[in-house]
Amino acid sequence: MLQSLQKESGQQPVSEVLPPPQSEETRRSGRVLLVFKAMLQVLLAFAILFGAVKGMNALVASKPDVPKRPIQEKSYAVETISVARADHAPRINVFGETMAGREVELRALVAGEVIEVHPNLKAGGAVKQGDVLVAIDRFDYEGAVTEAEANLAEARAALVESEGRVELEKANMVRAREQLEFAQRDLQRAEDLLGKGAVTERTLDDRKLIVSQRQQSLEQSQNTLALEAARVDQQTAAIKRLEWRLQNAQRQLENTILTAPFDAIVRSEAAELGRLVSVNDAIVSLYDSDAFEVRFTLSDNQYGRLLAETGTVVGRPVEVTWYLGNEPVTFPATVTRIGADVASNRGGVDLIAQIDTTGVDIPLRPGAFVEVALSDRVYPQSFRVPETAYYGGGTVYVVTDSRLEPRDVTSLAIDDGFILVTGALENGETLLTTRIPEAGEGLLVRDIANSAATAE
Repeated sequence: MLQSLQKESGQQPVSEVLPPPQSEETRRSGRVLLVFKAMLQVLLAFAILFGAVKGMNALVASKPDVPKRPIQEKSYAVETISVARADHAPRINVFGETMAGREVELRALVAGEVIEVHPNLKAGGAVKQGDVLVAIDRFDYEGAVTEAEANLAEARAALVESEGRVELEKANMVRAREQLEFAQRDLQRAEDLLGKGAVTERTLDDRKLIVSQRQQSLEQSQNTLALEAARVDQQTAAIKRLEWRLQNAQRQLENTILTAPFDAIVRSEAAELGRLVSVNDAIVSLYDSDAFEVRFTLSDNQYGRLLAETGTVVGRPVEVTWYLGNEPVTFPATVTRIGADVASNRGGVDLIAQIDTTGVDIPLRPGAFVEVALSDRVYPQSFRVPETAYYGGGTVYVVTDSRLEPRDVTSLAIDDGFILVTGALENGETLLTTRIPEAGEGLLVRDIANSAATAE
């Protein structure tokens, strides 16, 4: 029935499609053949690899020998200096600010109208000593001087009159004394004659009356002389008072003119033509154009070192540098005093130095930010070496026969790119100044300066 269905559908019979079944022996021999082929391939690969290794070794063994270049020791091109033992003082560099060494504020000493003003009386203007800065109307003060002179003249005339009366009274007193002496002698004669009966009692009484009158006249002259002398004293006192008033009036007249007390620069002004000023009104503020100071601060350690060396810092020279763009302007200066208080907010002690501006054409001004340099304490018998020559905790290298030798030194102070040291160094030794990371004992170096000289 299956075959009839296959025939109807056009398919072949199953027995015709499937291969005939194999025996167990056939399958076993097939597997053996496959294993043999795999082993043969592995052996062939190993043989090829072994032959390649042997061939490479043979080529390496047959390679001709190449001559080797001799090993050369590396040398470093360096710079050196010759050291010298001496007394060195490092430089202290700080910053400071300039200020006016002398300044004054001129105020009106009299009241009145401003009638004249100096043309340079403006902030920043320059005035010379004796220049009239401001003039106040003089009319009232000239009148006061005239009146004081007149009063003084009258008082002096009255004094002359009083002195004349004094002299007159002195003469009257002399005459009164003479008349009294005459009357006293006449009375004496009358008393002598009365005993002889030559005169009467009445005559004697008349002589006594005359003596009394002469005595009274003398006393009056003495009193008058005392009064006239008192008037002279009063008039003399009045003259002194009037002389003072005249001097005061003259001084007030002089005070109508405000003049510059020294060559100065105008800091501020408050004067205009026609302005009415009162006594004590501020007119102009000036500072001396030739007197400048610089204030700078030293740390406690720096100040202590300077103080310990000399006992004082007053009189120590300093150098002030004012940078105008890239151009430095240098002024010499001298420390004149120490700040009144410790500058705790700046961490040190303020010093004030007087600046010498003579010989410098560029005018200085207050408030300039400047650099101040001064010498620190002196370190005797020390060496001054560049910072690049100092290694580690205290080692420098000297060059001997083109090789480095280490020296142990002790750092004393830093000096603007240099270090002051003391230790196992000798005068004239050649010191390495080039920084070499590989620096060590015996390293071969070549001095650039010596090499250039040899090449020339």
